[in-house]
Amino acid sequence: MKYYITTPIFYPNASPHIGTAYTTVAADAFARYHRLKGHDVYFLTGTDENAQKIVRTAESQGMEPLAYVDGVVERFKALWEELDISYDDFIRTTEERHHEVVKRIFTKLYEQGDIYKSEYEGWYCTPCETFWTENKLIDGKCPNPDCGRDVELLKEESYFFRLSKYQDALLRYIKDHPDFIQPASRRNEMVKFIEGGLEDLCVSRTTFQWGIQVPFNPKHVVYVWLDALINYISALGYPDGELYRRYWPAEVHLMGKDIVRFHAVIWPIILMALDVPLPKVVYGHGWYLSKEGGKISKSRGNVQDSFELIRRYGSDAIRYFLLREMQVGTDGAYSEDSLVERLNSDLANDLGNFVSRSLAMIVKYRGGVIPKAAEPTELEAELRALGQEVVAKVEERLEAHDPAGALENLWRLVSRMNKYVDETAPWTLAKQEGQQARLDTVLHTFAEAIRILGILCAPFMPKLTGKMFRQCGISAELLTWEAAKKWDVLGEGIQVQRGEALFPRIDLAQFSVEEEKASVNEIKETPEVEDNKVEFEPIKEEISIDDFAKIDLRVAKVLHAEKVEKTDKLLKLEIEVAGKPRTIVSGIAQHYAPEELVGKHVIIVANLKPAKLRGITSEGMILAASHEGVLEVLVLDKELPAGARVK
Repeated sequence: MKYYITTPIFYPNASPHIGTAYTTVAADAFARYHRLKGHDVYFLTGTDENAQKIVRTAESQGMEPLAYVDGVVERFKALWEELDISYDDFIRTTEERHHEVVKRIFTKLYEQGDIYKSEYEGWYCTPCETFWTENKLIDGKCPNPDCGRDVELLKEESYFFRLSKYQDALLRYIKDHPDFIQPASRRNEMVKFIEGGLEDLCVSRTTFQWGIQVPFNPKHVVYVWLDALINYISALGYPDGELYRRYWPAEVHLMGKDIVRFHAVIWPIILMALDVPLPKVVYGHGWYLSKEGGKISKSRGNVQDSFELIRRYGSDAIRYFLLREMQVGTDGAYSEDSLVERLNSDLANDLGNFVSRSLAMIVKYRGGVIPKAAEPTELEAELRALGQEVVAKVEERLEAHDPAGALENLWRLVSRMNKYVDETAPWTLAKQEGQQARLDTVLHTFAEAIRILGILCAPFMPKLTGKMFRQCGISAELLTWEAAKKWDVLGEGIQVQRGEALFPRIDLAQFSVEEEKASVNEIKETPEVEDNKVEFEPIKEEISIDDFAKIDLRVAKVLHAEKVEKTDKLLKLEIEVAGKPRTIVSGIAQHYAPEELVGKHVIIVANLKPAKLRGITSEGMILAASHEGVLEVLVLDKELPAGARVK
């Protein structure tokens, strides 16, 4: 049986974050589960690089688009390696193999009349790479609930794809295949959207040249949402490649809920027009929200440094938290406090403690050798029945693309095994001469449970499974899903060993101490600057504390940012301070793209006399550090309320 799973291809306009990581970790868990079942798995991920926002971000960094994305793509690949992502292919839409397929498909659709040339006039949101009609805008801005930013009125010659032609056929397909769009809430949204009427899709642009040229009209480049979706078959070598014949159609396209519309409407219609089978499932999961309730995203400025989180807690802990907290059809809530709580309670106290205690008792009472089990009692029979039930439930939830439900069921066995330790009290049995056979059965049951739990954990925490198997002396040959359904797989005489704790308990305060030490070290190292003979502006004349007290420094939250027209250096920022909005014009446009600052908490001089810059009243000044052409706005790591005093 084959199993082809894809993530969306991600925009490399900034480094990947914890929200991005969820999709890829979940897809990896599904892929690993199917490999354990012996299925022929192909797992695709990649990056979507032919977008206008890439051009603008690269320009803001003073770089060519390809050079810019090359660096960011390496960050994606490095993070996927840190998170143990077992992808089979990484597709980049700047690759020639992708370009050739897109050109071939565009030409085919044009020649059969499904693409035609006309003129487009309408509203375009660059961050979302989406066209909107006037009636879809909300207060004149992008209607995407995760965006809400300004849109541009565009008028240009364009090619259009006849979405409307296939509207009824797509509706029939969705109704005939109720599992095509999942979960049900997403399917209902898409049916309502399609029934509202589909308009033909603009599929080319002439206002910029970054992207794939339309083969028969090179002044046009292919619109990103036609180009990007084709990656799922271009990576397989459509239409004649061996991988395409072997793996298409995909079993599941996995993505965040905000891009389900493109995958459940535009992509199926493209495939219908090509007479190509549709993917079996389009699954749109929820978002990870910050503790304040907003989506974790690059544009909102509340991303989490995934590399730092992995350094602190390990990849298995991050994977477990992400997969455990996102319930089907809903959003997940992220905070570092919640992550540590999960790690300490579920992983350290429950699973880690059971494994540690079990191996310690095998070492103490049987010299580290797994004994042969005697006749099991009703208690062991109950455990075996529960084990089989848990395996079936985990399997059921994974087939339903519900890793949180799978882990919840898995932990039923973890909890029951901890209770079993207390019920059987091996420390008491060890003291009773007539209970040695009973002790053997209990210790053997511990080892079997560790083996089964190790297999069940493998899709979610692959490093953990290796540690559990090594500590219990279990051969990797037993790492199959079928083996998890059986008891009494381990023979007697296997040597176990006590290793380091699988998950040491974490105290968040220890990281505060680390950061404080790092800060002290930085201060100690500053005299070395003199040796490097770096030249600085001279320090200004001294002022009194009373003079300094006149400056009112405040925390401000950036609500919106845009470039000031006809200038290269100025950004217009809409900020919030102490519950009130105000506008600041700042000369940082050559160092920051507007979207990079939205959602950030910055420091401003709040009582600076207002001044007019390019006709805009600027009510304050943002603090930034600069040296030799490098500038960085001072941004707070902790989200203090907008209006807090800076002293």
